[in-house]
Amino acid sequence: MNDGGCKIETALEILVGKWKPVILFHLFGNGTMRFSELQRAMPDISKKMLTSQLRELEYHDIVHREVYRQIPPKVEYSITEYGAKMTPLLQAIGNWGMAHVQHLNELYGADRAVEIFETKENKLAGK
Repeated sequence: MNDGGCKIETALEILVGKWKPVILFHLFGNGTMRFSELQRAMPDISKKMLTSQLRELEYHDIVHREVYRQIPPKVEYSITEYGAKMTPLLQAIGNWGMAHVQHLNELYGADRAVEIFETKENKLAGK
């Protein structure tokens, strides 16, 4: 069981966090994107956090960083061939997420399901 746990932790390391899934969503949907395009697509992320998250995804060979030696410098990011293997996983997570929202709506009603989640989220954030 320990080996399985370590493998799950390794996989989750790539996906967990507020920004990595959003970055992957944009790159899978748009193909190649410049840093500034990613930043515009996610206005709440800081440059430092975007850089950090992209570096982690690059380290894991999920994202490719292409630097063009020109003035001004141009850097583009895209999903690697290896990273593209995550497509079924991300689709499954997205499908489960939609089904879960529907389940919560059926369980609590559409307005109440969102309200419960926001209340729990605020308590965790200390608000």
